[in-house]
Amino acid sequence: MAAPGAVLRQCPLLLPQNREGTVYEGFLTAQGRDFHIRILLPTDFQLKNARIECSWHLKKILHGYQHILKQRLHSCPDLVSFLVELKTIMEIALKNTPELHIPRPPEYYSCLVRDIEILGWNKVAYVDTGLSTVKLKAEDSCGRQHLITLKLNAKYPTEPPDCLVDFPVQFAVSWMPQNSLVDIHNQFLAALESLKEFWDAMDEIDGNTWVLEPENPTRSATTRRIAIGNNVSVNIEVDPRHPNMLPECYFLGADHVVNPLRIKLNNNMHLWDPEISLLQNLKDILEIDFPSRAVLEKSDFTKDCGICYAYRLDGTIPDQVCDDPRCGQPFHQACLYEWLQGLPSSRQSFNVIFGECPYCNKPLTLKTSMKKL
Repeated sequence: MAAPGAVLRQCPLLLPQNREGTVYEGFLTAQGRDFHIRILLPTDFQLKNARIECSWHLKKILHGYQHILKQRLHSCPDLVSFLVELKTIMEIALKNTPELHIPRPPEYYSCLVRDIEILGWNKVAYVDTGLSTVKLKAEDSCGRQHLITLKLNAKYPTEPPDCLVDFPVQFAVSWMPQNSLVDIHNQFLAALESLKEFWDAMDEIDGNTWVLEPENPTRSATTRRIAIGNNVSVNIEVDPRHPNMLPECYFLGADHVVNPLRIKLNNNMHLWDPEISLLQNLKDILEIDFPSRAVLEKSDFTKDCGICYAYRLDGTIPDQVCDDPRCGQPFHQACLYEWLQGLPSSRQSFNVIFGECPYCNKPLTLKTSMKKL
C-alpha cells in the first residue's frame, strides 16, 4: 500500500477519496496540462486488479498505449511507482500527438475566424472540428480548381501554417506575424499562375492522347506515358518551370519499332520550337500522329501481361515487349525477370538477361533498368 503522503508528493492534484486509500481522484499533469483521472484499488491493493477511469480526452490520447499500461499495472510494486510510469507514458503520448499537446488560446480562435471572414467563407472548402486544419479553394485563370490545405499550430499568426498543395514544385509561403489567410491565398493564386503553362501542356496531352500512366494523374505529376501504337509508348518527363522545352523522353516497345523513333528524335531535336505546344512539338519531331481518343479506346493499348495475365501489377503496366514483329507479346518487367531467371538456358551479363520469349521462343533480352533511351 502506498502512503497518501507519497502519492500527494508525486501528484499534488490527486487526492484520496476514502479513509482506506482505495480510491484516488483528481488531476495528473503532463506537458503543462491537467487531465482528470480516477483510480480504484481493490481492498488488497493489488495494482493488477485496479481500475482506471479518465476523461474522454485522456482516453483518446492513451489509445494505443493500453497494453503498456496493463504491463505497468502488473509490474509496478505500488501506486506511486505506477503513477510515475503513467505520467511518463502520458508525456510520450502527448509528444506523438502534436495537435493535442499544445492548448490553443482564445486569441487563436478569434484571430482565425476573423481572418476567414475577411478572406470570405466562399473561399473555404473545409474546416475541421478543432479549427486546426483549413482547406482553401482557388480557381486559376483557365478555370481549373485547386485546393491548399493549411495545418495551423497554436501560435498562429505568429508562426505560419504548414501548407500542403498539389504542385509539381515546392510551394514556400512568405510570412510575417501580421500576415493572414488572405496573404496565403494571394500567394497561392500567384503560384497557380506561374504553373499555368505547365498545366496547359499536360491538359492538352491528357485530353488528346491516350495516357497509359499515371492512370489518374495529379496536378503534381510531371510524367506521362503516351500510347503510340500497340505495345509501343513514349514516356516523357516535363520540366514544370520550362514546360515548352524538350522533355526527357524514353521509348517502350519492341526494338524494331522504337529504334526508328529514337533516330527521329535525335535527328529532329534541333527543330523543337518553344513557341508552339509541347504536344505539337512531339508530333513534329517524331513525325507521328498520336492515336486519337475520338477514334480508339484505351483498351486498344492495354494488353495484358503474357505471364501473369493481368494489366496492372503493383501499380505498373507491361513495359517489355517481344522483339519479334510476329509475336509482340507484352510483359511486366518483374514477371519477365522471374521467368527468365527460372530458365536454365538463360544467361546474364551485368544488367542484361538473355533468354527466350515465353510465347514464341525467339531470343529475347531484358535490361533490369526501367528506362530505355
